[in-house]
Amino acid sequence: MFGMFKSQSAIELTPRNGLVISLIYCMGADGEMDQEEIAHLISVLGPRASREMLDGCMKYARATKPEAFLEAVAPKLNDQQKLCILLNMVDSAMADGEAEPEEQALFGQFQRAFGMGDDVLRQHFQTLVAKNDRSVFDR
Repeated sequence: MFGMFKSQSAIELTPRNGLVISLIYCMGADGEMDQEEIAHLISVLGPRASREMLDGCMKYARATKPEAFLEAVAPKLNDQQKLCILLNMVDSAMADGEAEPEEQALFGQFQRAFGMGDDVLRQHFQTLVAKNDRSVFDR
């Protein structure tokens, strides 16, 4: 009976919505959404985003387990889109300075579902580490 309270309009699982939903999962993985993570999500959404789109993605993420989402979205993404999602998840997880164990576990789940091995991601991780190392300005 409680299903009657759900919104009647389902969100289309486009690659862009897949990115947003992935980041929502990542932000909530540790049980809290930090300001830095929210700022990262807003920057990723860009000017083409709408409040309706964000609300739809939030509802989807709340109602769907990551496993079911990955099963549905992975076949719809090309390798570049998968890589983009994974790298944005890393950026989001590291936005507050440290990737929590829950965020790391979720990332691993996405990495396996997308078929992206460590060998593919290693160089990108090194670039993100260099990008986020602001200590080079303190020397």
